[in-house]
Amino acid sequence: MRDFYRSPLGDLARRLIGRIIHARWLGAAGMTVAAVGYGPPYLDRFRDTAARSLSLMPAEQGAAIWPERNRCAVALVNAEMLPLPDNSVDRLLIAHALEAAQSPGVLLEEVWRVIAPEGRVLVIVPSRRGVWARVDTTPFGHGLPYSKTQLRDLLQGAVFSPVYWGEALFAPPINRRTVIRAAPTIERVGAAVGFPFAGVHVVEAVKQVYRPVGVHALPRARRAGVKPALAPIARRQARGCADHASFWSLAPREPME
Repeated sequence: MRDFYRSPLGDLARRLIGRIIHARWLGAAGMTVAAVGYGPPYLDRFRDTAARSLSLMPAEQGAAIWPERNRCAVALVNAEMLPLPDNSVDRLLIAHALEAAQSPGVLLEEVWRVIAPEGRVLVIVPSRRGVWARVDTTPFGHGLPYSKTQLRDLLQGAVFSPVYWGEALFAPPINRRTVIRAAPTIERVGAAVGFPFAGVHVVEAVKQVYRPVGVHALPRARRAGVKPALAPIARRQARGCADHASFWSLAPREPME
């Protein structure tokens, strides 16, 4: 990922996606901004204005020093157990993490925990219909791409409400100078017309503070049907009376005078 974002094609992806992030988070000055996955290419523009910025990189992916060795703001973490207090992050970016997560729902639940009540999360994932998800030479070609419906269900299942849907990377992932020069124009036309083959989804969601509580039926004790029956002693007495009556009914009777 580090080598990709240092290439001309990676720099193009950073600029096109970063333009949307910057437009959505204009008011992030003085806030705590974090990223899960590989966020340095997109966190650079917030480093000077945010109160604090940090990049949390999953252990399966590895970590790279950012921004510099003597002021490193990167932590190697378990993405499903973030080392942050509850409600401690105002803006959180998920980039190159959700598509590679073994349990995306658990990851989003952990993100829900660390996001402040008024905080927002911005998710960048490869689009299932895009060309970038079909090319292995970029990070967007690895992991599980998502459709819009799948991403919406995943966010709502983690109690997030999407407030913005966007797309980026309409230009093909071709590392040639002519294509890279024409990419901004292709991006504007694709976003205006709504071409269906964008490379990534860019979704912003807010945290729902009040989680919906499922209704569970309370167990009720069922009364067994009562059938009248004799106690063991009474049953033996009744059996004895019946035997006695049957004995006298079979005994020979003397003729009455």
